[in-house]
Amino acid sequence: MSDDSTPGRKPRVTDEAILNVLRSSDDPVLSTAEVTEQLSIKRSATYKRLTALREDGRLEGKEIGGRNTVWWMPDDAGDG
Repeated sequence: MSDDSTPGRKPRVTDEAILNVLRSSDDPVLSTAEVTEQLSIKRSATYKRLTALREDGRLEGKEIGGRNTVWWMPDDAGDG
């Protein structure tokens, strides 16, 4: 998802900033809450952005029960 492709307000956090949270983590997967802790946006906004990145193929994710989702970089994502 390009930051300029959606109408309305420009996001306060770029897609690259979100992806960098996952790239820079020592953990292979992060929960939505863990990603949110590193960003200046709310959990619901983080979840929407992570979901959009998954739909664009830039991120992988899996619901693990309840309202919990974990996220990771695809194997073919490389370093950027």
